[in-house]
Amino acid sequence: MCVATDRPTMDELNALPYLDCVVRETLRLHAPVPATGRMALRDDIVPLAEPVTDTRGVVHETLRFRKGEMRFIPIVAMNRDVEIWGLDAMEFIPERWQAPIPGASAIPGIWGHMLTFLGGPRSCIGFRFALVEMKALLFTLLRAFEFELAVPIEEMGQKGTAIVQRPIVITGREAGNQLPLLVKPVAR
Repeated sequence: MCVATDRPTMDELNALPYLDCVVRETLRLHAPVPATGRMALRDDIVPLAEPVTDTRGVVHETLRFRKGEMRFIPIVAMNRDVEIWGLDAMEFIPERWQAPIPGASAIPGIWGHMLTFLGGPRSCIGFRFALVEMKALLFTLLRAFEFELAVPIEEMGQKGTAIVQRPIVITGREAGNQLPLLVKPVAR
């Protein structure tokens, strides 16, 4: 689809299927918040689709939650799980979103069958705004500029904090968060 304006509406941005695939894959592979925690508000038992064996060799067919217990939710790990996303789970492949992803349809996220924005009563209330903002930025920047990493990809890493992940140059950790880019205008 071609957009004839430099100032598209939200509906025009949402009608760009490949842009949607790129945003989905970016948020799957590079969720801004890597993990979170939740406290059980009541005792509960959650059945498992398949039994699991813990580190002591005990087989469990359910998960027990006791009121007041904290649980860790590994957002990035779920978004990159090979059993859900396939053997190429660590690769950036926007085209994977052009058809339904069988293993991902069971993930209870609020958006895109992933945990990036979580789900349920504590899901991200601003996810729609975040999505359209990301699409607008990509639409505007990629029409005007070409981007290229200024260092080899092998020198790039990520630094996770208690809340978000940020890019770093591995050989320049002392400089803090960095994403060195070569930027040039698109020839028109």
